[in-house]
Amino acid sequence: MKTLIKIWAVISFAVIIFAAIFIFIFILYKGRNALSLDFLLGKPEGIILGKEGGIFPAIVGSLYTCLISSIISSVFAVSSAIYLVFYNKNKYINSCFDIVFQCIAGIPSVVLGLFGYAMLVLYLGLGKSILSMSITQSIMILPFIAIRMKKILKELDKDIINSSYALGISKSYTIIHIVSKEIGVKALSVIMLANAFAIGAAAPLMFTGAVINAPTASSIFKPSMVLPYHLYILLTQGISQQNAYAAAFVLLSIVLLLNFFAVFLRFLRIMILKNRYKI
Repeated sequence: MKTLIKIWAVISFAVIIFAAIFIFIFILYKGRNALSLDFLLGKPEGIILGKEGGIFPAIVGSLYTCLISSIISSVFAVSSAIYLVFYNKNKYINSCFDIVFQCIAGIPSVVLGLFGYAMLVLYLGLGKSILSMSITQSIMILPFIAIRMKKILKELDKDIINSSYALGISKSYTIIHIVSKEIGVKALSVIMLANAFAIGAAAPLMFTGAVINAPTASSIFKPSMVLPYHLYILLTQGISQQNAYAAAFVLLSIVLLLNFFAVFLRFLRIMILKNRYKI
């Protein structure tokens, strides 16, 4: 039985790896003729916008939105995790937070986009802007970060925390100066994975600030191009399939880079622990 499980695990792993490599190579092959430095650093051009030119404003807009959304969501997610692990003693409150996080995680992205449009764009008057997109996207990745941060804090070595308390150090000082150093690399890794998860979502952005054409983002109060929406327009409008595949390859490359960076941070943490404890 164990042998069958191992064989099944190896086959499943091989299928997943093959599928990922095949998708990457297929998209690269389809968009190879459009990929160039001008495509990466240029802006959309042509009689039908997007048929020629590049995607630089969309790349900047996507990275800008991800940066702001990760900052917003991290503040609330990390604060919630710290409260639940270090301050809250009521299991019912803990359960309520878990239910809320699970409910938010289960909301379809298009519904989040409609909520962002109704609440942020119309009701609060933020208009279609990078800020509206970032806040909407931050809601989407909030449970992703909060649930993992809570797990990280729970798995923290209790001896370190108890030793700090035994020396008369306050809980707040312990969290700020000791806990933060212990979980810093892991927390950054989680945030990178959250960005990789969010950067490809088009639905939350198309209602809140994504536009077909705009200059390179210069203000959070203005709308911007973003890669997933630009890709959506290229495909659905039949403007340029070759450029669409090239844009998809760039988006996929950014996602892979974020994931590789998260893995690198985990490896870095292991090396730090080995040097600290001389494993």
